[in-house]
Amino acid sequence: MKKIYFMLFMAVSVGLYAQDTIDINNLHNDEITGFKLYPNPAIADVVYVTTQQNSLKDVRIYDVFGELVLREKLSAKAMNISSLSPGVYVVQVTENDKSITRKLVVK
Repeated sequence: MKKIYFMLFMAVSVGLYAQDTIDINNLHNDEITGFKLYPNPAIADVVYVTTQQNSLKDVRIYDVFGELVLREKLSAKAMNISSLSPGVYVVQVTENDKSITRKLVVK
């Protein structure tokens, strides 16, 4: 009976840890070049979002539950985050049909 449970356990764990293969040659980089988000961790009420082009950006900030807590269209570099409570957030920035996602810690 122990052997059956062991075999069943091994089959399930192998199935859970299997990964899909990725063709590296077909990957394309849709990330924004020259992206910077600072200071991180944020201590003040302002963070700076810069890119190489510094054109109009759509910035969305999500909490750990995936709820949108702040959305702003930025033409400048500074973004006011005074409405955010201390915690960990996910920042998604879209500029010229390219997007990038980063973690932001607010203290």
